[in-house]
Amino acid sequence: MIKAKLISLLMFLCSWTYIAADQVDFSDGWREQRFSLFSSNEFEPSGEILGIGSDGTVSMFWSRLPARLWGSNQARWDWEVTSSVPPTDLTLKGGDDRNLSVYFVFMPETSIPAANAKLTDLLGDDSARILMYVWGGNHMRGDILPTPYLNELGRTLILRPASTGQASERVNLRTDFQRAFGTEPTGLVGIAISADSDDTDTQIRARVSNLRIETAR
Repeated sequence: MIKAKLISLLMFLCSWTYIAADQVDFSDGWREQRFSLFSSNEFEPSGEILGIGSDGTVSMFWSRLPARLWGSNQARWDWEVTSSVPPTDLTLKGGDDRNLSVYFVFMPETSIPAANAKLTDLLGDDSARILMYVWGGNHMRGDILPTPYLNELGRTLILRPASTGQASERVNLRTDFQRAFGTEPTGLVGIAISADSDDTDTQIRARVSNLRIETAR
């Protein structure tokens, strides 16, 4: 009996994975990226919580990641939608409204722009690759879609179709990157959150909270 327990303990220890997690503070180092002078969401950062309002508008809230997090390969967060856009086709340019997108931007260390670069500088670099986890659209959970604006640089991963509600998510960035692009990920250099209601001229009320960037070893 003792021998069996020792073997079980050793098997458990050998299979245990160390995970280092970094809690995101939306009040520290985040900024808005507009795509139009006259279209802007309302982002309300409060520590670990980001409130979001979108009224026929679209913009992003984003942050670069410090070098110590470039090797991160997992993430988790909570999100809630209390007012939703209608279901849309997320592969259609000019008709791809969605409640929330959480972007993870990957790039080789040698290609990272200067510290004062805009998000568009990262997204427009040919070496960048972007995973977009989405709550919205008329697609099924687990679908991987091309993006109408980023072409081969980005992929949309559906977590929830357009609806209201609340949920917790945990994603394996490395595995999803391999599924989406067929290669190993480079460094995780930035994250962004967006809400998009400009095409349907509707309203989104949502929030993202407890976003953690993790490294599993």
